[in-house]
Formats: sequence, C-alpha cells, structure tokens
Amino acid sequence: MNTIKVGIIGCGSITRFRHAPEYAENPYVDEIVFYDRHVERSKALAEEFGGRFVVSVEELWNDPEITAISDCSSNENHHLNTSEALRNGKHVLCEKPLAVSVDKAEQILEAQQKSGKKLMVDHNQRFTKAHQKAKELIASKELGEVLTFKTSFGHQGPEHWGVNKSNSTWFFKKERSHSGVAGDLGVHKIDLIHYLLDDEITDVHSFTGALDKVDENGKPIEVCDNVVCALKTQKGRLGTASFSWTYYGSEDNTTTIYCEKGILKIYHDPENQLIVETKDGEVIQYQLEPIQTNDNQTKTGVIDAFIDAIIQDKEPVVTGKDAVSSLKVLEKILQ
Repeated sequence: MNTIKVGIIGCGSITRFRHAPEYAENPYVDEIVFYDRHVERSKALAEEFGGRFVVSVEELWNDPEITAISDCSSNENHHLNTSEALRNGKHVLCEKPLAVSVDKAEQILEAQQKSGKKLMVDHNQRFTKAHQKAKELIASKELGEVLTFKTSFGHQGPEHWGVNKSNSTWFFKKERSHSGVAGDLGVHKIDLIHYLLDDEITDVHSFTGALDKVDENGKPIEVCDNVVCALKTQKGRLGTASFSWTYYGSEDNTTTIYCEKGILKIYHDPENQLIVETKDGEVIQYQLEPIQTNDNQTKTGVIDAFIDAIIQDKEPVVTGKDAVSSLKVLEKILQ
C-alpha cells in the first residue's frame, strides 16, 4: 500500500492535540493538508506538523491525491462537510457527535452508502485498553450477566481546553454545539455502554441544566453544562449516567459494571485502571494504561484504526450506524 494524503477540516484543539500528531506519527500518512475558516490557524498547524494548508474547503474535495478527511469542524457543520467529503470520494473520520440530529446523521449515512467509502466516528473510549479488557471479561460471562451500571464523564469545561481558552467557545453556543455537555462528553459514554454491554439504551429519563457556566457576556449559557440520567437497555439492564462541565477538581471518567457474580470498576484508581471484585471477596487488579485526559494527551489509537480500515479495506471500529444509535439516545436525553 502506498502512503496516503489526509485533509483536516477545522484547526481547533482536537486537531492540534489528537488528529494532527497521530496522523504525523502514522507511517502510512505522508502529508497532512489543513483547512480552517481562520487561515492563520491552518497555517500555524501546517508549520507545526510539517504539512500544508489550503484556503478553501473545495481544495480538499478537488485534490485527487487526498484519500481521507478528518472532519474536526464544529457540530453543526458535520453533516455538510462529512457528506460532501464522502460524495467527493474521500474516506472520512468524523468527530463526535456525528451530527446535531438523527435526521442530519441519516443524510451522512446515505452519502456514505452511495460513495462506498469508509465512515468512522471518533468515539475514542472504545480504544482504551481498560475498556477493551472490560468488554472481554463481560463477553466471557466470568461474572455472569450484567445487571446494572453507572458511568460518569466530567471535567472543568471546554473553555479550559478549546482553542481560544475563553467563555466565547463554540461549545457554549446553541446554534453550533446544539447539545452542550451531552454531545461533548455524554455521547462518548453512551457509545461506551453500547460497546461494553453489546446492547443498546432504549429508555431514558433525564435532567439537564445550565447550572454554572456563563458566556463571554456573563449570561448563562444556552446549552446544558450538566446532565443526570437513568437509563434502560434493550436487554433490560438498568443504569445511571452523569455528564458535567462543572467538576472543578480532577476529571472523572469512571464506569462501574455490576454483574451477577461481581463488579468491574473502570478508571476509579489511577494505578489499576480496571479492578474486578468478585462476590466471594476476590480482588483482581489490572494495570493497563492511564485514561487520556485534557491534561494528559496520550495516543488515542483512533487515527491508526481509521488508516488501518482504509489500507486493509475493512469496516471501521466505530461505524456511522454505531454513531447514529448513540445519537438517538442523545436526542432522548435532550428532549
């Protein structure tokens, strides 16, 4: 397989800390072409990562040498950019959530089916060693069937992470982020529960609120900064989930799975990322790898998996269909 050229749309923090460095390290990628509405951003990243930049998105579509595109634009543009890239014969890795609504996500899936190209969505929690090991243990039924679960994802908020490090972040804007913390952090955990349990969340009761965050004018933000919900899956498992931009201490990215013969604790302990406690008192600790946080950027494995799917011509680890099933839950949470 020859090396491939990749285009990236949107040059914010997610590109700078995750997509660009991981493409730069991938042996099959020989050039990264950056596009952002703010040319100075794409120019800066092209310099930092030794790629080049273009001044219009059409240049990415029209370049026959570009095989794949990362869509790192803000949420409201995913259905436009990702669909257009697919229609132009590019494989696409789209940031999550796939779109701001299930309807718009379906448009992307339609474009993908017509194009025959790969579509992968960046639900990166599937790629951590602790989550993969937990899935293996759950599937083996060593602890019996899963009964209940609880999961959490919270940190101090996107204004500490976003490209402009301020309250003017697009994450706080209804017309751009659409779903607030639910689409930023929550959708990751919805996808994770689907993945771990090989199941789907069907019923949702949720509370959402803009409890603390304010925009650049000091007004409460238009999207939720906290979500707490009760969930039920197709197979009858019950669970709870909390997503927050107001955990003003260390980040919480924990999940607990309660089975018939014991429990799995994931990312509760910084040293032992997976702990199994059995009904009869046995404790098994797995030291696997620390979870990636906004302060601790480690390789996600997402880019390598995307490139691998293209080169090996196989189905991506997270498909558009997977992303739509998470988006359906997201819509129920926000109703």
